[in-house]
Amino acid sequence: MYGATIEQRRYSFSDLKILLAKATPLRSGDMLAGVAADSGEERVAAQFALADLPLATFLNEAVVPYERDEVTRLIIDSHDKAAFAPVSHLTVGGLRDWLLSDEATTPVLAALAPGLTPEMAAAVSKISRLQDLMVMAAKCSVVTRFRNTIGQPGHLSVRLQPNHPTDDVRGIAASILDGLLLGAGDAVIGINPATDSPERAHALLSMLDEIRVKLDIPTQSCVLAHVTTTLELIGEGSPVDLVFQSIAGTQAANKSFGVDLPLLREARDAALSLKRGTIGDNVMYFETGQGSALSANAHHGVDQQTVEARAYAVARAFKPLLVNTVVGFIGPEYLYDGKQITRAGLEDHFCGKLLGLPMGVDVCYTNHAEADQDDADALLALLVSAGVNFVMGVPGADDVMLGYQSTSFHDALAMRDLYGKRPAPEFEAWLTKQGLMDGANRIRPRELPSQFQALLPSA
Repeated sequence: MYGATIEQRRYSFSDLKILLAKATPLRSGDMLAGVAADSGEERVAAQFALADLPLATFLNEAVVPYERDEVTRLIIDSHDKAAFAPVSHLTVGGLRDWLLSDEATTPVLAALAPGLTPEMAAAVSKISRLQDLMVMAAKCSVVTRFRNTIGQPGHLSVRLQPNHPTDDVRGIAASILDGLLLGAGDAVIGINPATDSPERAHALLSMLDEIRVKLDIPTQSCVLAHVTTTLELIGEGSPVDLVFQSIAGTQAANKSFGVDLPLLREARDAALSLKRGTIGDNVMYFETGQGSALSANAHHGVDQQTVEARAYAVARAFKPLLVNTVVGFIGPEYLYDGKQITRAGLEDHFCGKLLGLPMGVDVCYTNHAEADQDDADALLALLVSAGVNFVMGVPGADDVMLGYQSTSFHDALAMRDLYGKRPAPEFEAWLTKQGLMDGANRIRPRELPSQFQALLPSA
């Protein structure tokens, strides 16, 4: 039993799961699930009680039972007690204060990451303001490598997302050309296929690999098919760089995606066996999003932000190149408006980085959410100042296949200019070689490089 008193009224919370839910800043998904605080006063009381909670509590009380959930077992069984030792005496509020202090340097936080559980990170986020989330996340540096180096301080990478509603090769090639000219694609050139057929995925992978080889681009490609489809393609010799999969924070939610931990291990091993990375072996690409477990009725009564943080334990186990929270994609039933989307994006980025993940954020919203491009612009700027590893690059910020609003090639270019961020070093050298950088090391295409003729529809 946990509790706190506000103005002579005592609030009690019967277990850790309820305490975490009641302490969560307001969002529509928790209201839909019936786990949100009944009032602002109850929420503040829960936050007071959570702040005073010893971190060791999270090692003794699971929000989803150990016996019923392989994600809980992963969290508990992989916990690094030695890494946890320096903060083991702290409360949740004490950890927040320490993370904001000068003692919490980048190397110290990297060493601490294996000692923190997702629930600990989620708890800290619930008692933090947006500025806190940004300051703490900015101290975390998570660098990954495949054909280039992603996540170094001072750099911002971009996933080039050239989706097409019919997977038309010419349309996709035109979008890739547009993105490359504006410096997108160093995180990955990644296509969401309109269908999940192995034949279509193979054709798209082959096209991406042909473009990469023809232009000698130091980047990686990915067709975001289901992991079982990608495994089949690896067995047939398709040019697979990264294995993609959507994941969530409970075993039941992952089952709704058609995956479990052994399957993800099999896929990672298969991708590693190809040895396609030239400077590193981070071969996995995961996407997550607050509300996914609730939408599958697989949240076990846990609030959506805590479940989201638990998904990062799944990702962490497989040493991914990229992890992307698609923050506003599921819709207003889970994150109602721009205010809720903004907070969720900064929460996810902070929790992922603190747990040692190479976090990107798809700054996005659906057209029936109470959000607009001003909200997206604001969140994008906040994330870049907080050190996000990568963002999306979508033609015109409007994904015509998935039907949602994201960030454009020009948005990413504006952030690089505004904050002095650079592309991945190997990719930047390639942009310079192509004549796409000006004398001030800015991405400023003046003409179509001759090699790019291979991407024109007539080609």
